[in-house]
Amino acid sequence: MRPLKTSAEVISLRANITQRKRWDVIFGLLGILALALGLMTIATLLIDMLIDGWVRFHPDFLSNFPSRHAGKAGILSAWVGSGLVMLVTAVVAVPLGVAAGVWLEEYAPKHWITDVIEINVNNLAGVPSIIYGLLALGLFVYTFHLGQSVRTAGLTLALLILPMVIVATREAIRTIPQIIREGAYALGATQWQAVKHHILPYSTPGILTGIIIGMSRAIGETAPIITIGALTFIAFLPPPPLTDVAPYLNFEWLSAPFTVMPIQIFSWTSRPEAAFQHNAAAASALLVLMTLTMNGLAIWLRYRLRKNLKW
Repeated sequence: MRPLKTSAEVISLRANITQRKRWDVIFGLLGILALALGLMTIATLLIDMLIDGWVRFHPDFLSNFPSRHAGKAGILSAWVGSGLVMLVTAVVAVPLGVAAGVWLEEYAPKHWITDVIEINVNNLAGVPSIIYGLLALGLFVYTFHLGQSVRTAGLTLALLILPMVIVATREAIRTIPQIIREGAYALGATQWQAVKHHILPYSTPGILTGIIIGMSRAIGETAPIITIGALTFIAFLPPPPLTDVAPYLNFEWLSAPFTVMPIQIFSWTSRPEAAFQHNAAAASALLVLMTLTMNGLAIWLRYRLRKNLKW
């Protein structure tokens, strides 16, 4: 680079730097404004739901079944159903998604078949949720005859978040420096030992973040659950997963009818009575708080795990 020879060039350079700094400040202010606008919108909606549903915030609302009388109606069957469906979703999607991400990133040979798989996984992460509902209706309900049950809902939502878990796993693994692998191989470790003892532990914060964010999306989904036939009114609970008789596990709940919180909210919002609108607002606020809690848990886990890692 040649040195500056004239004062005009120096002045021009300073003016150029000043202009770039000015645009940096403007861009930063626009980013802060966009962030504040988004946070204000979320806060306004949440406060509005809290105000509308405040009269329904009491323990009976969580322990009562749905009812034709708004004052006696609760979300017991809805939040229990959501919990059981999320359990099936996590059991299916997490192992498959993490294993698929590890295979694609560490073991898969680099050729056109792998490229096709990667493209399809990335595309599936953006497919509308109703498509997964139609797929589950034809596959799980009509082909495999699993019925309109908890396991069908869990498998449907597992398909929905599976691409997200795979992508999150791959991105987390990509952040691991290559020197970690080379050091493990230099000490005589096999590829699986390097993955098990080094790659997975170091990438766990990112993987957990992707899993919890995927679960946060799944718990609020309505379209695929309606498509496979979730009930809008259910006044009983599925059989408990745990019993006091050996082997202490009960799998009858997998075949039980179900409802979830988004379906219950949809049912109440479709009613013209103002009291049911208060119920819907209270349930919506609880669902939003559950989602925010899951996302907050993801941030906390990522911070704690990264703090404990030693490179």
